[in-house]
Amino acid sequence: MIMKANVYTLAGDERGSVELPQLFSEPIRHDLIARAVLAEESRTRQPKGAYKWAGLQTSAEYRGRKEEYGSIKNKGISRLPREKLPKGRFGKVRRVPFSVKGRRAFPPNVNEILVEKINERERQKAMRSALAATVSKSLVKERGHLVDALKSYPVVIENAFEALSKTKDVVTVLGKLGYSSDMARARRNSKPRSGVMGGRRGGTKRPKSLLIIVAEDKGIGKGARNISGVDVALTDKLSARLLAPGTHPGRLAIFSEAAIEKLRKW
Repeated sequence: MIMKANVYTLAGDERGSVELPQLFSEPIRHDLIARAVLAEESRTRQPKGAYKWAGLQTSAEYRGRKEEYGSIKNKGISRLPREKLPKGRFGKVRRVPFSVKGRRAFPPNVNEILVEKINERERQKAMRSALAATVSKSLVKERGHLVDALKSYPVVIENAFEALSKTKDVVTVLGKLGYSSDMARARRNSKPRSGVMGGRRGGTKRPKSLLIIVAEDKGIGKGARNISGVDVALTDKLSARLLAPGTHPGRLAIFSEAAIEKLRKW
């Protein structure tokens, strides 16, 4: 099935149409998309675990054996690992979990595998499937995006859009194409995260809105970075997380003409 999309100018006028690449006809596999997104997100987790020798870097030694030289036996103190002091004296208890500065009883395992793996062919198929979902109007609408205000869907825009470096120019062009209502939804529904995270950097939850897919960043990255919920992605650096945030495919997207030609080579 041949799919076509209308091409628009910066003024919002229709200039013609373009045939979409075959990958946009890929069957949409929700299971593969979810696997690819979770695999990408697992790489962003911060490794957790205690230092291997935490609480054990001390001169403390257990000397509680009955006939051992310097034994603690018959000293009137507990037979536990104690620091070595000059002249054979006994120091404070160390090493054991219940001692001051002792090791933890059950620290996080530093050998735990946090990264989820996915086969390369599955990942590539998931990417094609996620791209196909971006041109499915029903899936995009189901995800919560406001697509009824758009002139048509999917939308392809001329290459001059890649060179816009001022936010007001980007907002003006997107408004002429009908994306204003969805961007307003993302801005309106932004809210601070609960708890102490609300006061930290990145402490605001912002819904995802438009994904701008271009072949080359000639200034559009700077022009769109301050628009709430809007992301800019190069075709060479597309990821499942950008195409299907939260493992839910069908993100609202706009493509440049050059991006469509690059995707045709996939």
